[in-house]
Amino acid sequence: MNTRKNILIAGADGALGKALRIHFEKENYYVWSLSRSAKSANEQQFCVDLLNEESYESFKIQLDEQKLNFHGVIQCAGILHNGENMPEKQLSEISAKWLQHSMNVNVLSHIKLAQALENHIEGKESFFWASLSAMVGSIGDNSLGGWYSYRMSKAALNMFIHNLSIEWKRKNRQACIVSIHPGTTDSAMSKPFKVRPDKLYSPELSAQRIYSVLTKITPEQNGQFLNWDGTSIVW
Repeated sequence: MNTRKNILIAGADGALGKALRIHFEKENYYVWSLSRSAKSANEQQFCVDLLNEESYESFKIQLDEQKLNFHGVIQCAGILHNGENMPEKQLSEISAKWLQHSMNVNVLSHIKLAQALENHIEGKESFFWASLSAMVGSIGDNSLGGWYSYRMSKAALNMFIHNLSIEWKRKNRQACIVSIHPGTTDSAMSKPFKVRPDKLYSPELSAQRIYSVLTKITPEQNGQFLNWDGTSIVW
């Protein structure tokens, strides 16, 4: 009997998503990846834009046809800046367009993935869902201000995850639905900010830490906002 567990990693084309895929595969998980562009002919890869309705509906059909059930999901999708927009330092810099885009990527893409997978999560055995959040999404920890769109969207993501943890706990008493702060990882997201080397972690190290947290997580931690070391972060 094949005892390898299915997990899905969304945002698998980013630095951390790639590292997570490699790490879980080394640990003998059967890893399915999801990204907006297919970069290989891997049959375990979904090419999906969760914010495009046609692409999203096609993804749901694929899931049904393949009769897939997952023991774990990691949603890595997130945006902090792009070529035209950087984190806001003050109120006057907030743009409705950028705020909406931040909400779409940092929150709605997580919601849409959960909706698509609702009937494809393990119902009897242990199951985890981790959405990559950020320390700056903590309201209680915010003493600096700024970064309005990113902070607000990550705080909204944390509320979604807490709500989802309550609903899905009714489906599976062993479910663990969490937000997790991966630490500042060396990636395109962190590149513009000149992070001190001792505070910047390689994707491989961040992936190893997240793996350790998620494979040791207990149902008592369901609904929590976790740091990369498994400790709780204040909402």
